[in-house]
Amino acid sequence: MPTAVAAPNALAAQAGVDVVARGGTAVDAALAAMSVTFVSEPGIVSAMGGAFITIWPAEGDPIVIDGNAEMPGRGLAPERFGQGIEQVWLNYAGGMNIQAGAGSVATPGAFAAMETAHSLYGRAAWADVLTSAIDVAEHGWQIGSAAGSYLQLVGDGLFTFDDESRRNLTRDGVPLGPGDSLSSAELADALRQIADEGSAALYRGDLGHRIADHIQQLGGLLTRTDLAAYAPLVRPATLTRIGDWQVATNPPPSIGGPVLATMLGLLDGTDASPQTLAEVQRRVLTYRRDQLDQATDLEGAGAELLQSLDALRLNRIPQSPNTAHVSAVDSEGTACAMTASAGYSSGVMVPGTGLLLNNSLGEPELNRHGLHALPPGSRLASNMAPAAARHDDGARLAIGSPGADRITTALQQTLAHLFVRGIGLQEAIDHPRLHLRVLDDDDVVVEYEPHADIESAIETLGWPSNSHEPVAMYFGGVGAAMVGAEGDLTAAGDPRRAAATAVG
Repeated sequence: MPTAVAAPNALAAQAGVDVVARGGTAVDAALAAMSVTFVSEPGIVSAMGGAFITIWPAEGDPIVIDGNAEMPGRGLAPERFGQGIEQVWLNYAGGMNIQAGAGSVATPGAFAAMETAHSLYGRAAWADVLTSAIDVAEHGWQIGSAAGSYLQLVGDGLFTFDDESRRNLTRDGVPLGPGDSLSSAELADALRQIADEGSAALYRGDLGHRIADHIQQLGGLLTRTDLAAYAPLVRPATLTRIGDWQVATNPPPSIGGPVLATMLGLLDGTDASPQTLAEVQRRVLTYRRDQLDQATDLEGAGAELLQSLDALRLNRIPQSPNTAHVSAVDSEGTACAMTASAGYSSGVMVPGTGLLLNNSLGEPELNRHGLHALPPGSRLASNMAPAAARHDDGARLAIGSPGADRITTALQQTLAHLFVRGIGLQEAIDHPRLHLRVLDDDDVVVEYEPHADIESAIETLGWPSNSHEPVAMYFGGVGAAMVGAEGDLTAAGDPRRAAATAVG
C-alpha cells in the first residue's frame, strides 16, 4: 500500500518503501528503515541499543513498545559492579566526559521491540524486513555527513582502545569520515542470523552468548542471564490534546514522553510564540531536573508529572537540544514512529559480529545516581519520545527526533508550529528553534538559532543566551510522515542532520 517514510538517509528511506512493495505496512517500513540505519549510521546508533516504538494503528488505540535498555548484572557479586569502564573525553557538544568500555554496556532491547512490533502489526515476512540491512552491510555504503562527522569528532578516544572497533572504524588509526566507504560481512552474517532465527538469536541463541561472554571477559556486567530475561513491554500510549490533534507518545518510566506530553498540554493549542515556548520549557524542564532526573521510581515520578498538568495550568504561562529516528505512515492510516539509541557508543565491538555495543550505563545525563547504581533488571531513563498523532478529521502523523535532551524541545516546537500556527510540515521542521538549559541554581541559558521573533522574546525575558549557526545539529533532527484525511501522503526531514524521505 502507498507509504511515506522519513529516515536518516536515503538507503534507510528506500528500505522502507521496498518492504512495502513486498506487502508490508507502515510498521514494516519503519522497522526496515531503522534496520538499515543501524548499519549505515555507525556511532550515531546501533542495533545493540534501546528503542521505543509508538504505533497508532488504522483501527484501534495507540500503543508504545518499550524496548529501552536495562541494567544488567543479574547474579554477579557486588564487587563486580563499577568495573570495566574506560573514561573518555568527547570533543562533542562543547566537550564532555563519558564512561565507555564493557562496563558501560546495558542490556539491549531494540531488536526485541522490533520483533514485537512486527508480530502485532507487520505483514511482510520478518526476513524481508531485514533484507535491505543485510544487503547494505554486505555490499557496503558511503558514510554520511552525520555519522562521519561524529566518528571524526570522537573516534580518537572512543574507537581506538578496542581492537575490533579500531579495525572497523578507523584506517591506520585515523577515524573514518563523511564519504568514506565501509562494509561489514560480519555484520551482514549477524543480521542474517537474526533474520533466520528471530530476536531469539540475540537473547537466547549463539549470537547472544558470544556478546555476553565477550563482555564478561572484558569485565562488564552483561550476562547470558540478562539477555535471556529481557522482555519488551507493550504499554498504552500517553495521550495529549493540542488543538484539533491528539498526540500519543511513550508513557512512564520514559522521561521523554511525559515531558513532551506536558509541554504540549501547557500550550493548550492557543499560542506558539517563542516567549510562550520558552516559558513552557522552563517550567517543565525545571520540574524534570528536580523530580525526574533524580527519581528512583521513574514510573511514579513520570505519572506525577502528567497528573500535575491540570494544576500547572491553573498558574498559566504569561501570554504576550545520540539517537536515530524513523517515521512512517501508510494510506490505511497506520502511523509508526521509532526512536533508537545506543548512547554515545561503548567503543566495544564484539569480534566476528560487527556489532557495536551501547554505553547506556555511561551516559552522564541519564545516570544521575552514578555508575551501576540501579538494581539489575531496571529500565534505564530515556529522553526518547517517538510520537503519533491523529487529527479530528482522520489525518495521521508519525514524528520523532534524535538529540538527547533536545528531543522534547525540538518536537514541542515543531508540533506547535504545525498544530497551532497551521504551517506546513516541512516549514514547521525547518523553523528556527530554541532550547532552554536549566542550571542547578535555577538560572537558565537559552540556546537558539537566529530568528527575529526568538531574539525579541529573549530580550523580553531577559535570560542569558547563546546563538548558534542556522540549522545547527545541536537542535535535533526531526523526521515526520503524514497521511491526510483524503489519503494524501507526505514526509519531511530535518536539514539539521542528514535526512531522506520516500513515498511509494
